[in-house]
Amino acid sequence: MGIKDRLKKVGDCVYELAKEDNMNVPARFFLSEKLFEGVEDDAILQCKNVACLPGIYTASMAMPDMHVGYGFPIGGVAAFDAETGVISPGGVGFDINCGVRLLTTNLKKKDVEPKIKELLDTMFRNIPCGVGGESRLRLNDEELDDVLNTGAAWAVKNNLGNQDDLEHCEGSGSIKLADAKEVSQRAKSRGRKQLGTLGAGNHFLEIQVVDEIYDEKIGKAFKLEGKDQVTVMIHCGSRGLGHQVCSDYIRKMEDAFPDIRNSLPEKDLIYAPANSDLAKQYFKAMSAAANYAWANRHIIAHQVRKSFRQVFGDNVELKTVYDVAHNIAKLEEYEFDGNKRKVYVHRKGATRAFGPGSDDIPADYKDIGQPIILPGSMGTSSYLLVGTQKAMDETFGSTAHGAGRVMSRMAAKQKFRADDVTRDLEKLKIYVKAASWKGISEEAPQVYKDVDEVVSVSNRMGIGNIVAKVKPLGVIKG
Repeated sequence: MGIKDRLKKVGDCVYELAKEDNMNVPARFFLSEKLFEGVEDDAILQCKNVACLPGIYTASMAMPDMHVGYGFPIGGVAAFDAETGVISPGGVGFDINCGVRLLTTNLKKKDVEPKIKELLDTMFRNIPCGVGGESRLRLNDEELDDVLNTGAAWAVKNNLGNQDDLEHCEGSGSIKLADAKEVSQRAKSRGRKQLGTLGAGNHFLEIQVVDEIYDEKIGKAFKLEGKDQVTVMIHCGSRGLGHQVCSDYIRKMEDAFPDIRNSLPEKDLIYAPANSDLAKQYFKAMSAAANYAWANRHIIAHQVRKSFRQVFGDNVELKTVYDVAHNIAKLEEYEFDGNKRKVYVHRKGATRAFGPGSDDIPADYKDIGQPIILPGSMGTSSYLLVGTQKAMDETFGSTAHGAGRVMSRMAAKQKFRADDVTRDLEKLKIYVKAASWKGISEEAPQVYKDVDEVVSVSNRMGIGNIVAKVKPLGVIKG
């Protein structure tokens, strides 16, 4: 019997692999029947392997956009006791705090559509993109350390963004425990010339229009005024700096804990015991890389504002709805058997979905819940959702982070020609500007799951309720 055959449906959109072999908890999968059919056996096995790690609570979980990742599956969520558990770089990923920011504008589709190519060209000039995209900022050692220690606040201090932006970021755009001293010089060297750049891969900058608002009251609170309002979505992370932090600490953990490495069902799950000095060093370095990513998106948002004003004049207003991380570990508190415990919640390709009443969301959203930004592909819809109490109770305040891939980048390059993809999108009145043809082929809409189906699972389960749907008008790819 294959591993997929051993999963049992235990609720609406909930499948479970009971404890077997060395599992400490069950593995739980939040999938519709349609999504279940497409899940790879290897992704299920990765979720099972996570359940074998020490100090894990409740279940090893996978969100509806799950697919094979490094160590943990993409879409994986797991919480480990802060004293007796573990911290694993594979549970965060290489692109630390790859995340999304959503901005609203006071423009309508009719205002922007005639100038969409001019707007894309202007943003492309103002925001370096692609693998070799180089920042126009020149930071000395002290300035770079300040970015790593303080995050988006550094950008505001340097007139790259504003206080309202800062107040509408997850954690106000920083993790306070960050320490630049735990980040290697090689990582700093890689990040020094990349702050304020978009990068490549699945990163994008997208001009969108509101297609539908499902909850008028919450939509209004999230700055959505109605159909055809223009919005902007920024998707990027910590660039080469975050990648190097992950690589550095994987090697350090493998060297420091050979017995752990040799005992793992998959070497990519290497971890440090949560109470070890190395775990604490990694957490501080990961937090610093996360801060870099928040500063990065903050600066890009500033350049987006500048671009809009260059094209449409000084009366254009862009406001940040929210900025949320997709690849991160957070020290959070939850109740287990009547006792509150601090845990390291690993979200690997998953987004926070905190419900009403949380002290960790902006004051103007506290009675509503946290905005959840869930992007699709450059040819499909993206969604704005809201966090719920049920997510807090059942998924450690987590839900899906996007559509989720169904095809590798190599396979996509072999199957799709960039000029065909671009032409097909233009037929839908979606315009693409890219730093490379490869980036378009790798990110063709067909390489992703059905985002409508992914979002419907989150909504049906009540771990992220749909507020609005937006559709692309123009896309910049790295």
